[in-house]
Amino acid sequence: MWTDRRILDLLGIELPIIQAPMAGANLSDLVIAVSEAGGMGSLPCALLSVDKAREELTRIRQHTKRPINVNFFCHRAPDGDAGHETAWKERLKGYYLELGLDPDAPTSPSTRAPFDEGYLSLVEEFRPEVVSFHFGLPQQGLLKRVKDTGAKVLSSATTVDEARWLEDGGCDAIIAQGFEAGGHRGIFLSDEISTQVGTMALVPQVVDAVKIPVIAAGGIADARGIVAALALGASAVQIGTAYLFTPESTIAPLHRQALRAAKDDRTALTNVFTGRPARGIVNRIMRELGPISPAAPPFPLAGGALAPLRQKTEPLGSSDFMSLWSGQAARLARELPAGELTKTLAQEALAKLGQGSV
Repeated sequence: MWTDRRILDLLGIELPIIQAPMAGANLSDLVIAVSEAGGMGSLPCALLSVDKAREELTRIRQHTKRPINVNFFCHRAPDGDAGHETAWKERLKGYYLELGLDPDAPTSPSTRAPFDEGYLSLVEEFRPEVVSFHFGLPQQGLLKRVKDTGAKVLSSATTVDEARWLEDGGCDAIIAQGFEAGGHRGIFLSDEISTQVGTMALVPQVVDAVKIPVIAAGGIADARGIVAALALGASAVQIGTAYLFTPESTIAPLHRQALRAAKDDRTALTNVFTGRPARGIVNRIMRELGPISPAAPPFPLAGGALAPLRQKTEPLGSSDFMSLWSGQAARLARELPAGELTKTLAQEALAKLGQGSV
């Protein structure tokens, strides 16, 4: 039924739909539901300790025998810069005082762990069918051991140069992440955000530039987006924001509320929450600080000083200091269980392609 079977055969899945790994927004329930429906569920591990990731993977393997994707960040941990972090805390001082918080009180560091020996031990223990990375690839010794488990390796590219770099580095498929995508940009060969490329322009150029299959990501939330991506030469799609609407997602109620009210022109790229550009729904802190602030410490340190502000305001019903990650196509999403959503998207895409049903 699907004329391009490269991703289906490569990853061992039935439907060309990959659920985007969304750190802080999904755990095992979403992975199981999508994989059981015939797509590929993805477990994000950047915010999970090794022990918590092991717990989630154990549960996944108990509930599905189908292929899964386990995702890791592979950024370099920044060197500590007390001066930069002090300046950031000073920039936020007015909010602390407004909320009756002590701006001089110590704050916990914000952590997103890069792929390392600890995470590698999980890959070697559970042997997931797919391992994906964000922000490039880990160093070659770690990557070789990942591939030695038999896992297929994916990573995100935001430009043609990044796609070629990933292919040369040993990726089995490329996730072409358009400018429309929610959450963190996968950018890693530069830090130039103003020239990032949209999905419609990026995907066919990546398809032309590499020999391995391409997965389209960014602004895809319904069957029309799937069909368009396939027409551009992608072999599959990766969908994130649409899965945030499912009951299996783990986002906070205020985040879910913001998504329901989201508009096409109400997201922006911001670095104020983590120090690295990510797309989210515009809120007070984004409006007043940037949304791109040169004062923000490098990834992932910016989040530590923001945490007390969120902890104080979220229980009061305010999302002023929350990271409300979302792509530009949130209005196209529907509130369905994840398995049903996966099958429905595939059926509707096949109908538009004139290929019958799943």
